[in-house]
Amino acid sequence: MPSCAHLAETPLTPVPDDFEPVCADCVAIGGYWVHLRRCLTCQQVSCCDSSPAKHATAHARATGHAVVTSAEPGEHWRWCYADRVGA
Repeated sequence: MPSCAHLAETPLTPVPDDFEPVCADCVAIGGYWVHLRRCLTCQQVSCCDSSPAKHATAHARATGHAVVTSAEPGEHWRWCYADRVGA
């Protein structure tokens, strides 16, 4: 059972056909990422908090899109930035 309303309302969705495994924000600044996260509201791919720029967190704060999933192959989980819980 999801532990917050955001997770309950945001199911894990399949990777879109046009998925690009890059953080476009890192590419734009000449940066790099450690792992990628996919926003489950708008499908934007951004770098994780282990990456220098932490673009996924910045995206969540700027847009209010609370739930992400890993964009790494074989990983199937969700994280809610608003409530700081995962499923």
